[in-house]
Amino acid sequence: MAPSKKKHASNQSCIIPGGFTVLSLQFSSESVAQHKLYVKEHKVRAEKSSHRPLDRTLFVLNIPPYCSEGVVKELFSQFGSIQSVELRDEPGSSHKHGPKLSKFFKPVQKQGFKVGYIVFQNSSSITAAKTHPHNVPLVVSKEERPVRTGVQKWIQTYTESFIKPDKLQEIVDSFMKDYDKRKEEEAERQRKEAEQQQEDEEGWVKVTRGPKGAKARPHSEAANKRTLQKEMRKKKRKELMNFYTWQHRNTQKEHIAELRKKFEEDKQRIALLRAQRKFKPY
Repeated sequence: MAPSKKKHASNQSCIIPGGFTVLSLQFSSESVAQHKLYVKEHKVRAEKSSHRPLDRTLFVLNIPPYCSEGVVKELFSQFGSIQSVELRDEPGSSHKHGPKLSKFFKPVQKQGFKVGYIVFQNSSSITAAKTHPHNVPLVVSKEERPVRTGVQKWIQTYTESFIKPDKLQEIVDSFMKDYDKRKEEEAERQRKEAEQQQEDEEGWVKVTRGPKGAKARPHSEAANKRTLQKEMRKKKRKELMNFYTWQHRNTQKEHIAELRKKFEEDKQRIALLRAQRKFKPY
């Protein structure tokens, strides 16, 4: 009975502290060494993204460098249909800023162990992956799906780095078309906001009532620009008034200085007349 119990125990999944399930990874069927993957259901409540649904996303740690997104998809497809696979250098949000670039224009990725987010079609695939026996390894390279490493991998990467001019031109044209479309949409949006917030001659802005339950619309770029221009005009008028005030004060100081100078000259003249005995006040 003891051997049967041991065999039964080895067919169970291995769970480590932190809630991670250990999955064995083997490069090929002839390989002796095994690699360990740590999987866990993705439950980040702060991340409200449709790209990583909380009930269908599997978080994977310790993915080796020779496993690409396609290889990871093939490995985990035995647990169910996969919607998307995302590999990253470190855990983080799925928000991506800017347009989607082609693989030929993306920066070179770091070669190292990665983390992955696997989105399945059904939530039952998460349970199937977590209950997979840890003594049954996932095989990376098979005869029907070989994975190249070493010199063969670098030769393949170098060969795939070349692109035909027609294909490159098609990618560039598609990117520029999307860029022009985004620019036109942005210009149209700014024009509509400028029309909605158009000021009349007295500086009043017409405010229309939006649909019931609609949230307050934030200030647009055009409105912020007009506000900034208005503040600059006020600042210039204030500087002009301050200049006139300074000019008036300077004029008063010069007038007082002239009076003092004339008073001193009169004192000197009177003293001179007294000295010459020609001073006759009466």
